[in-house]
Amino acid sequence: MDEVNVRAATTRLVERAVEADDLQAAHDAVAELSVEQVVDVLERLGRTGRAVLYRLLPKDRAIDVFEQLDPSMQSELLRGLRDDQVAAIFAGLEPDDRVELLDELPATVASTLMRGLPPTDREVTATILGYPQRAIGRRMSPAFVSLRQDMTVEQAMDAVRRRLDDAETVYTLPVVDDGRVLVGVVGLRELMSATPGTVVADIMSEPYWARVTDDAEESARRCAELKLLALIVVDSETRLVGVLTVDDALRILEAADSEDQARIGGTEPLRRPYLATPVGQLVRSRVVWLLVLALGATLTVQVLEVFESTLGQVVTLALFVPLIIGTGGNTGNQAATTVTRALALDDVTPRDIGGVIAREFRVGLSLGVLLGSVAFVLTSLVYDSSVGAVIGLTLVSICTLAATVGGAMPLVAKSIRADPAVFSNPFITTFVDATGLVIYFLIAKAVLGI
Repeated sequence: MDEVNVRAATTRLVERAVEADDLQAAHDAVAELSVEQVVDVLERLGRTGRAVLYRLLPKDRAIDVFEQLDPSMQSELLRGLRDDQVAAIFAGLEPDDRVELLDELPATVASTLMRGLPPTDREVTATILGYPQRAIGRRMSPAFVSLRQDMTVEQAMDAVRRRLDDAETVYTLPVVDDGRVLVGVVGLRELMSATPGTVVADIMSEPYWARVTDDAEESARRCAELKLLALIVVDSETRLVGVLTVDDALRILEAADSEDQARIGGTEPLRRPYLATPVGQLVRSRVVWLLVLALGATLTVQVLEVFESTLGQVVTLALFVPLIIGTGGNTGNQAATTVTRALALDDVTPRDIGGVIAREFRVGLSLGVLLGSVAFVLTSLVYDSSVGAVIGLTLVSICTLAATVGGAMPLVAKSIRADPAVFSNPFITTFVDATGLVIYFLIAKAVLGI
């Protein structure tokens, strides 16, 4: 039985055990599962079953499982636990994970949990909370091992051993001076392979770093692109304040990608697993966009009304309306998706808008000529050459316009600090539907003389 079927079978078994109040059976069902598998099972359970199963986990394992859950699900789970359990879980989290959870909790609950922390943990957590919402400072870990450049290899290894249990990572070791200013970085491999008596300054290399106020997604993408195990985070004076590990970077990128894909599809991101999302939240995530797009679609209705007499003279033209608006929308969506992805990967910037427009114009024109030629031949065979010419010329014009607009809109959105995904598929489809019909009927009037 593959892993997917194992998860599904375990979920059904746990659900039946919870319904029957057979807690021992529920405990036995997840006892041999890994932390990741337990998380998958919890995400598939309802709210009550999730809270019951979580209480059955051993304390140490419960903390590990809790850290793997999405913040919104963590918040929901806490509501089903006792105050002492909540306090213990909150205190056991890493500072950056605490901040993520606090963002999902009501202010009164967050304040209560903060007051229950030991003074040192409370100070560290409050510092991270003070950084801007989307800054990398909110996602970094302050639990790191730093070395001084005048340390010997033996002294550095002793410092690493003392922090093995509480440091986020020991594979990337920042090197600082007496003022905690970052001066270099050394890897654990370099430390272990250095000859005894070697000074850290002799084996350290130039560090890659991000400022604490830099955008979290951009910093995470830089960490991934450079294939770093950890990206060092510094303040405005280049003093060491934390590290962003690669696993946290990948979580940030996964969340950003999910958000972009949702908005490209005309919905709001769920921020939690699909099966654990209430139906009401699914409706709310979609209905606003549907209303906006429905209002936008009234433009198409207005265009059809304006050219009603043209349609009345050549009824055949109505048959091709779905083809025209569908092809234009798909062409624009392809261009927008390509450029949005290029923006995310830093392949293009808003300053490249001229080159992107020129490039997409040529792409759209080429696609239009290909599709228009095929449409002209087929339409001429079925109807007549004049109708074929209308359809062919319209496809050339619409593909060119749609690709150009679709490529430019994400860059325009980026330049005004809006989410490029918001300006992608939904709005471009609505725009191309209306303008495409105008082009279609104008070409028909010119070619057919109506």
